[in-house]
Amino acid sequence: MGGAERNARKRKQEQQQRSAGAKAVSKARGGGVNTRMVAAVVGVVVLAAAVIGGVIWTNSSKNETEGQTIATGQPAGNVASVREGVVVVTGKPDAKATIDVYADFLCPACGQFEKTYGPQIHEQVEAGALRVRTHMLPMLVEQSDPPGYSLDSANAALCAADDGKFTQFHDALFHSQPEEGKRGYDKAQLIKLGQDLGITNAAFPACVNAGTYNQQLTAELARAQNDPGLQRDFPNGRRGFGTPTVAVAGKAITLDQDWLTKVLAAPQP
Repeated sequence: MGGAERNARKRKQEQQQRSAGAKAVSKARGGGVNTRMVAAVVGVVVLAAAVIGGVIWTNSSKNETEGQTIATGQPAGNVASVREGVVVVTGKPDAKATIDVYADFLCPACGQFEKTYGPQIHEQVEAGALRVRTHMLPMLVEQSDPPGYSLDSANAALCAADDGKFTQFHDALFHSQPEEGKRGYDKAQLIKLGQDLGITNAAFPACVNAGTYNQQLTAELARAQNDPGLQRDFPNGRRGFGTPTVAVAGKAITLDQDWLTKVLAAPQP
């Protein structure tokens, strides 16, 4: 074999080797791209599933009151309540002490107030030592989803008061209090609670559905917010009205641990 032939053959082998190497590199690069593409697609699918799952969980949590029957709770005792405008008065007229309680059915702090002090208040009312004037206010009317539970529940409680069931209705709504920012109870659920408590009067559902006391409740909220005697200092440095507020003789008092004992022991104006 001559030198020229050997050189030609060598060049051909080198070309074949370069071609095979290029194909291997191309295949490897193509595989890397495909791997990255698959990984990216999988990541997008997992993220989408997480987002969808989060939305479903959030909606479920937000709407957890939907379709629920509000528990009626324990019997409220034997002391009757009387509606006086948008204030409900419970207790004997000759009770030693009288307090005004301002609250909102959606207010978390009001729920805690009822849990902590409600039994003591009921006990003193039953004993004839305490008279309670309850003002249920639509303070957080925009803080439910959909808005309006704060006002609907306050109105429904006054409708229940017209049938002598205010205390039972009041206690049941606080016992099963919805979470602020989420769905409250709708009017049908509020009507069902009243009926479960023994209200048979056809005027009750009509009162709830019509929002009979809505205007008066809104006016009472404005009055309370602008009453100098009900202004309090808050931890953030703000001064104003908030719920829950307890007042004696028109003046807000400090809700320390022994506030009720102090009220009962103090000379009444």
